[in-house]
Amino acid sequence: MKIQIHETIIVEGKDDQSAVKHAVNAQIIITHGFCISEATFKNIENAQRQNGVIVFTDPDTAGEQIRKRINNRIKHCKNAFLTQCEAFKKNNIGIENANPESIIDALKKAKCTETKPSITFTIDDLICCNLMGSKDASQRRQNLGKALRIGYCNAKQMVNRLNHYGITRHEFEKAISKI
Repeated sequence: MKIQIHETIIVEGKDDQSAVKHAVNAQIIITHGFCISEATFKNIENAQRQNGVIVFTDPDTAGEQIRKRINNRIKHCKNAFLTQCEAFKKNNIGIENANPESIIDALKKAKCTETKPSITFTIDDLICCNLMGSKDASQRRQNLGKALRIGYCNAKQMVNRLNHYGITRHEFEKAISKI
């Protein structure tokens, strides 16, 4: 069984996200490279306030520049590192090339917090609150994500974020009543 990581992990791209998700259970934010949008920075700031973040970028020049930008703007981030040897495959350096054991080791050395998964919310909660299966569900999820400061996402990801960020039933119901 994969370990559950309390912090949100920040990676550069979708392939990095896939590799990390293959190794651990965690919330992940993708920077989409060096040009990090203001919305992505806001998501990282919110994640840092709620659960903390671990910056996990590629062991190359671009990855270090991204790491530096995030750490300069958002204080007290944890940082995970792979060696270039661990992240190298077919003339390409990146987290997506690392094996799960190397990824887990890097996260543990970053002092990640392992947690037991808690299931407070399910898809049924979203259906009951018209956050899934109704014609305005997408807009309602967007409003809820804004109210709870967990960002916009699809229904499955909404359940994951509600549980991961430790949103209480009271906070959820209060936010639902406002939207």
